[in-house]
Amino acid sequence: MGKNTVVIDKNELEELKKVAHDLAEENAQLRQKLDRMNELLLNAQRARFGQSSERTKYVMQGGTQLGLFNEAEAEQDHKAAVPTESTIVIPEHTRKAKRTVDELTANLPVKEVLITLSDDELICDKCGGKYEMIGKKLVSRRLEVIPRQCYVVEYYSCSYACKSCETKTGYANIITTVTPPMLMKHSLASASTVANVMAQKYVDGLPLARQEKIWEREGICLSRATMSNWVIQCAQAWLKPLYRRMKKTLLECSVIHADETVVQVLKEDGKATTSESRMWVYANNDRSGKPIRYFEYQPDRSGKHAAAFLKGFSGCLVTDGYAGYNQVDGVIRCGCWSHMRRYWREAMPKGATKETSKAAWGYDYCNKLFALEKKFSKMSDVIRKTARQVEAEPLLEAYWWWLETLDPAPGSKLADAVTYAKNQKKFLSAFLEHGEVDISNNLAENAIRPFVQGRKAWLFCDTPKGADSSAIVYSIVETAKANGLDPYTYLKLLLTELPYLGKNPAPDKLDLFMPWTAAIRKNCILPTKKISPEDL
Repeated sequence: MGKNTVVIDKNELEELKKVAHDLAEENAQLRQKLDRMNELLLNAQRARFGQSSERTKYVMQGGTQLGLFNEAEAEQDHKAAVPTESTIVIPEHTRKAKRTVDELTANLPVKEVLITLSDDELICDKCGGKYEMIGKKLVSRRLEVIPRQCYVVEYYSCSYACKSCETKTGYANIITTVTPPMLMKHSLASASTVANVMAQKYVDGLPLARQEKIWEREGICLSRATMSNWVIQCAQAWLKPLYRRMKKTLLECSVIHADETVVQVLKEDGKATTSESRMWVYANNDRSGKPIRYFEYQPDRSGKHAAAFLKGFSGCLVTDGYAGYNQVDGVIRCGCWSHMRRYWREAMPKGATKETSKAAWGYDYCNKLFALEKKFSKMSDVIRKTARQVEAEPLLEAYWWWLETLDPAPGSKLADAVTYAKNQKKFLSAFLEHGEVDISNNLAENAIRPFVQGRKAWLFCDTPKGADSSAIVYSIVETAKANGLDPYTYLKLLLTELPYLGKNPAPDKLDLFMPWTAAIRKNCILPTKKISPEDL
């Protein structure tokens, strides 16, 4: 052997192999961890800066929407012919017609202003005679805004005496008129005032603190504490019976969507100020003919609350993948394909295509399913069920078969998507047997969105009673919106008429105030909505 030759015995060689193997495993784990961290970073950047739309053209390459910053680099072609005036062809297209002034102002009252001459100007400068108006010409239209006006209404009851009785018996028969019932004793609050406060907070997302400043600018000292008392007392006394009646109507539907979101309540027994409570929402789809959006406050996210609320309901329950809904007995659980598609979306790297990403295949399957559903949307329940079994079921069979071919790295976003799909397979397939069921829970997510947007402004509820009152008012205004009603007008009507029914109105009386009844629709329909003959 040469003098520089190193002799390694068999034991040392095995030890070095073992070290190399351990290093290779450690390297693979670190790479997997790095990929996972890159996925988390990418999704965080998407959430903060990216396109929120889940439409294919905004997500996958090859869509019709070009990138704004890399369009020149991606589309350049040095061999492309330079267009000339004679070679430019403008394709036929239909341009959306601009709305006319008549269309924009169709539902507004019109006040005519005639620009006339004064008496001195009516004298003719040629003969001394007098001008007479022979016509008028419309020159311009202008939209005027009148700020809201506040005034005090004083109600007096009147007494009447029968003089004939007094003449005959010496005692007058006296009767006294009864004034409209008050919303709250010893309060200046009227139906229009409270409805305005509620609409601004729960429809427009304007916190009571900002409303207080608006009242102050109008010369009225109205504190946020007073407005809070108005909202809570009126919601609990007058709106709650209708709120409970809405729940009974909802539970009679064949399909209910459910979701929940966080709400912070400061003064809640046994809980820290920073703890999280929950606002649950339950909604039925428009196929019922009686759209309802029902909010319920609960101190936590336990599935027992959904089970208690839905007790007696035996239809289809559409939800996300939260396991708490498994506590609901006697229902047919249906999954959400929007959530499934979102999992594939989060697993797709930047610029993913079906050629470069397995997650893109799952995303594409979901898009094809939604395309079919769009085609089926106008069908009746029975026909839609048949169409799904003919066209959608083969697509799903291919999807589940393809899913079994995947072997994602543990802990990756792709693994999360595969796990979600396999765990939810039974629920995601349930819609095939129920034509009345939608394939996603977007209805509930859209119903709860106004609450989430409002929460950004008012941040928290002070007490559980305040949170419960918020649930009541949100249920009223969101159900009104779902039925095409103006929330303020509907609230004002309810707060005007419900006090006449007393504290415990009969169910048949409350049914007259549901937002789908003809009388309510006639009085509260939004100006932009057409009133059909059956609504009159």
